Amino acid sequence: MLDETPKRFDRIVAILIQLQSKKIVKAQELADRFDCSLRTIYRDIRTLEASGVPIYSEAGVGYALMDGYRLPPVMFTREEVSSFIAAEKLMQKFTDPSLGSHYASAMYKLKSVLRSTDKDYLSNIESRVVMQTIEQPMFNDNSPNTLSLLFEGIAEKKQILLSYKTYETDETTQRNIEPVGVFHDNNNWYFLGYCHLRQDYRQFRTDRIQEIKKTEFDFTIEHDALETYLTKTENCPTTKVRILVEKKIARHLATERKYHGFVSEKEIGDQIEMTFMSRSVEEGFPRWFLMFGDYATILEPESLKTRTLELLEINKQRLL
Repeated sequence: MLDETPKRFDRIVAILIQLQSKKIVKAQELADRFDCSLRTIYRDIRTLEASGVPIYSEAGVGYALMDGYRLPPVMFTREEVSSFIAAEKLMQKFTDPSLGSHYASAMYKLKSVLRSTDKDYLSNIESRVVMQTIEQPMFNDNSPNTLSLLFEGIAEKKQILLSYKTYETDETTQRNIEPVGVFHDNNNWYFLGYCHLRQDYRQFRTDRIQEIKKTEFDFTIEHDALETYLTKTENCPTTKVRILVEKKIARHLATERKYHGFVSEKEIGDQIEMTFMSRSVEEGFPRWFLMFGDYATILEPESLKTRTLELLEINKQRLL
């Protein structure tokens, strides 16, 4: 006997919406999203086909709708309407002006299909949600369309021409880049790409981009997924670090410690022993440690103790 519960009906409708949102959808992708078996997905697909939805499948590839088949817009739930507010506020804060304007246009279209009661619901809370502005700009004023051009380059597999100012030397260089992916970390936007100047993969921070242009040059390399390269970056040489931190301070380090290679922690009396695999025992880690060093002790390595003392001596000399 077929399962005709409301839950199954909602899932089938959601599957149809997902099929309309992408060119190809894999069965495993659907099974992962709805936390069900592949057999259940196959059965739901057959139900859609029996209802007259023109779906074609290709073994080992996935499912797709016949070109030109579309249903009228589906009404949004109250919870989905609420999610628009969070998304809109985040876009206002974290995107460049060009992409932000595109999103604003899309939001007008989304709001236009809402029921009157949902429009009122949205209006009542959207003015009550405020995102504080960021003091450090994420994009250079000379490149207000950075994210838009990066997305275009990735989608169309076209190289971009970049004018980039390095952090270490403050030197601006021209580079042809094949963008692989974009990611946000520690309150900054980055993108990873193959740099033809360096003949290797490099990370770039968007606020250091002085100018960006899309070119007509195709990619010369077939790149892997972004996660592949980020994992390789994480596998660079590290040094084991152990420190003891007073409990009252340890909880304030939870956000930043991940950027210094945090691995684990354990409670020892009124202190917390933290273990790190640090990539910067000479510079990054000791400078961070000095921020709370009067409440902490370095257990290992000795080189970290030595470097921290050197930095303290330098500061002492400058204060005299």
